[in-house]
Amino acid sequence: MDGPNAVAVSAEGFGLKGPRGWAFRGVDIDAEPGALVVVEGPSGSGRTCLLLALTGRMRSTEGSASVGPFRLPKQLSAVRRISTLAHVPGVTDLDPALTVEEHLRERALLQRRFDGSLRALLRPRAERAAASRARIDTALAAAGLDREALPKGTRTAVRDLERNEALRLSVALALIGRPRLLGVDDTDLKLSDAERTQVWDLLRSVAESGTTVVAVGSEAPKDAVVVSTAPRDEADERSPGNPGTDENENPGTDKKETADALAEAGRA
Repeated sequence: MDGPNAVAVSAEGFGLKGPRGWAFRGVDIDAEPGALVVVEGPSGSGRTCLLLALTGRMRSTEGSASVGPFRLPKQLSAVRRISTLAHVPGVTDLDPALTVEEHLRERALLQRRFDGSLRALLRPRAERAAASRARIDTALAAAGLDREALPKGTRTAVRDLERNEALRLSVALALIGRPRLLGVDDTDLKLSDAERTQVWDLLRSVAESGTTVVAVGSEAPKDAVVVSTAPRDEADERSPGNPGTDENENPGTDKKETADALAEAGRA
């Protein structure tokens, strides 16, 4: 569904090559505003790098892509302003010692400080607090995170959350910023079949509400726009400079390069 803020996502021959080889290449996408785009592919095939590139956190080196009116790789900063990330290891990690409430308050405070207008910042404290609570409540509802269902409500520490609950919290934190594009990594990792279905229902709902979603997953729902980072054939897989399935043979999936890329994304 085309919501008020959703953006179209397209790509043609999109690729990213690092010092150790291709992270991904030859990616084509044609997704309408409000779509649920699922990035599939074997582990080490560049799924997270593609997610980061589409949200403006990594610079592509081949082909082109568009996120709404903005072109990649030329308008990275513009794409970063309208997109946000959730559940990306090394980038959006939750602090296990903090409570759900502490995470939500911190994110709302940062959001108000960095994207609020001067007029909004000058409003009485009570009004600002009420606006923050409203934004948090809206994000929690959109992420399907029920405070009352948590062991200690929002005073529950992140370390005590189930994996599904932690994912929903990460999505809620991202939605506080009211993005037009949401990128979510490892959506169905270590989840049961029932939990996977719930997560896809959640992300579909977010998309239908007006935020285009790009998510990394192993089994996309039938109504999703599916994008694969897997090599197209054996020749591509083993040709010089292209990703292979064996991490030890593939320079594009070197663990140090991936860690460096994630660290850079966290600073973006």
